[in-house]
Amino acid sequence: MKYRHIFFDLDHTLWDFERNSSESLEEIFHHHQLTRYGIPSLEAFVCCFLKINTALWDAFDRGQLHHSYIRENRFKMVFEELGAECPPEHTEIGELYLTSLPTKKHLLEGALDLLNYVSEAGYGMHIITNGFNEVQARKIASSEIGHFFENVVTFESASAKKPDRRIFEFALELAQTTAEESLMVGDNWIADIQGAKQVGMDTAYMNPAGLQFDEQPTYNIRRLEELILVL
Repeated sequence: MKYRHIFFDLDHTLWDFERNSSESLEEIFHHHQLTRYGIPSLEAFVCCFLKINTALWDAFDRGQLHHSYIRENRFKMVFEELGAECPPEHTEIGELYLTSLPTKKHLLEGALDLLNYVSEAGYGMHIITNGFNEVQARKIASSEIGHFFENVVTFESASAKKPDRRIFEFALELAQTTAEESLMVGDNWIADIQGAKQVGMDTAYMNPAGLQFDEQPTYNIRRLEELILVL
């Protein structure tokens, strides 16, 4: 066995962020009757939120803003982008999203089969995520995958966020293993792949869109089940 430990990102890698987020946003759209404020449609609301949220988290990964800025501003930015009036309860909308989102349980296609295979093959399994402790713990519990993982490392527990090498070093030390014995699986080229490469870990890039970069990951996969073939 080439590896002893597999480290997974959570959102967009195992946990279906887009589907789960869309469900929460639909609940918010109807509960707060957002058409009253000029939101043209549910589809426009969901699409705009996902675009803005992705850009904000990318900036967070690059160290350009604090996570509190995302919580406080993303819905205001959505209303502004859609030319709608920002409702007085926009803070409440943000809190409702954070309450609702982690209760969703959808995993990406092939995730459960992969986790079962990796577990039965005897690998140590861990998560490294830039998400919040409480939110990520609830996502894992809702999707019923907590039993697979020995450790869940967040940017809060490690006092560092991907791609900072310190969060990977923290995770390796917690797992009592080395980079040479470990594989990082993730969908974010900067945070997951370049971050893990810094400490000498092999990488599996979850790349459904077939994006191209100057460098190459150890494994470039479009579907999670492809990983089974190399483990």
